[in-house]
Amino acid sequence: MSGRVIAIGDIHGCATALQKLVELIRPTANDTLVPLGDCVDRGPESRQVIEELLGLRDVCQLVPLLGNHEEMMLNFLDGRPQPDNWLLCGGDATLWSYGRQGGAPDIPAEHVEFMRSWRDYFLTETHFFAHAAYHPEQAFADQRWQVWRWQSLNERVPGPHVSGKTAVVGHTSLKDGEILDLGHLVCIDTYCWGGGWLTALDTTAGQVWQVDRDGRARCDAEARSGGV
Repeated sequence: MSGRVIAIGDIHGCATALQKLVELIRPTANDTLVPLGDCVDRGPESRQVIEELLGLRDVCQLVPLLGNHEEMMLNFLDGRPQPDNWLLCGGDATLWSYGRQGGAPDIPAEHVEFMRSWRDYFLTETHFFAHAAYHPEQAFADQRWQVWRWQSLNERVPGPHVSGKTAVVGHTSLKDGEILDLGHLVCIDTYCWGGGWLTALDTTAGQVWQVDRDGRARCDAEARSGGV
């Protein structure tokens, strides 16, 4: 695989942060961007986030992963029962971003079908990418979607995967805004929507970019990148 492979942590409706992050990364056609899921909900600009991701398909190789919030959104739109109330988990903010004015929002079919196409995981020679977690002893094709999308690192931190690849995940919000680097596992959900940072990690060179929800870059992110 030529070019950089760059993971982006949980965006959660923070389009301004995503746009600034892309400006800093300056992706090219040879680069692969891997948003780790939970791109929607909680923050105010979920529609704009999806539109930004759609546009990135013409700029670079885009490999979005399905998070539990996209799963809840699709289940809601399909009328499927689910244990969590999506509207109370940040879904209401998503509907408002699509123009909810006391009635049903107008969500473009292109946006819905785009989310349906997102993957559970992505592999490179050295890394694998998932939204939440993984089972360390199972082959990638045998992993359960509940683990890929729902298992929190607060519940269980998996050991190294049998493949020897390094895991890059989101989902477990790190409210101190700092990346969790365990060597075999790196978590980059640094709580952008809640006042932390939106983090991008270049897994080919170790470079880190971080911006807050208002689009302000973290000045020491590049200096800190060597340790990730």
